[in-house]
Amino acid sequence: FRIMSAAAAHLPHPLQSPWHNAALRRSMRKKASIRRRASMTTSLSAVPVLVNSCAGKMGHAVGEAVLESGNTLLPYSVAGPDVGVDVVNCAGQPIQLVPPEEAVSLITRLKEEHPELIVVDYTVPAIVNANADMYCSLGVPFVMGTTGGDRDALKAAVTASEATRAVIAPQMGKQVVAFQAMMQRMSEMFPGAFNDYTLSVVESHQKTKVDTSGTAKAIVESFRALGVQPFDDDDIELVRNPNDSVDRMGVPETYLDGHAYHTYRLTSPDGTVAFEFQHNVNGRAIYAQGTVDAVLFLHRQLYGKPGGATQKLYDMIDVLEAGVMR
Repeated sequence: FRIMSAAAAHLPHPLQSPWHNAALRRSMRKKASIRRRASMTTSLSAVPVLVNSCAGKMGHAVGEAVLESGNTLLPYSVAGPDVGVDVVNCAGQPIQLVPPEEAVSLITRLKEEHPELIVVDYTVPAIVNANADMYCSLGVPFVMGTTGGDRDALKAAVTASEATRAVIAPQMGKQVVAFQAMMQRMSEMFPGAFNDYTLSVVESHQKTKVDTSGTAKAIVESFRALGVQPFDDDDIELVRNPNDSVDRMGVPETYLDGHAYHTYRLTSPDGTVAFEFQHNVNGRAIYAQGTVDAVLFLHRQLYGKPGGATQKLYDMIDVLEAGVMR
């Protein structure tokens, strides 16, 4: 580090010669050419992705993220009969909506046309298990971002499948998952550190989310291992009223239709010590980007190394630990 006087700053620098500038321009052109070739290689190996359902807000956000990442968003999406439209527009690309009864034939055809197909599921909790069973029966790899359903049965379906590999996670936001992993590891390293502390949890989501936050449940599990007083998943307080989300939780009105606010409060038995943890998310971009990372991770496990995937079931912590996110 050097400090130069104003007069010295105007002196020609030895590296500012015409020869050096020409060499620098040649070097920059060469690097640009390499980047263009790398971009071409990436586009040639783009991952084909089917998103179910692009008619929903989360699925639509994932579809846009797939396109932004340079991968291939297939122009179809399985959607429920209550959508009311036949085609949706996703970042300028029309997506044909297909009814559930045609899902098997559609995915079978797309798998034949795109052997490296990966399906992303953002549907509704009521059909999570049925969809997973369908993907497993067809031998198609998938990323399950939909929450709810019977999670044990969901994982068991993949484990029992001969051909299917999957990333299943109730939380796709990478940074939130990192926090979740930190809490889990703290509970393993320091079990009982919060013995007899009282836990309270409140989470706010858009009013259309019908189930309890899967992330909140996972964090609560870590707090249990840390020794808090008995706390069931049913004790998690759900805020779905827009007025309460704004007034009580501080959610901006512009994000009432897409947010995830969580507050965990720990209080000592005598009330003299309190800890509070929060993670507040506005919008859906963090989940959509994490989902694309999960897709690329799964594709890499399947096709990017000799012998293919070494395990059947992955979660977002596996994605994080791989350390190859965008």
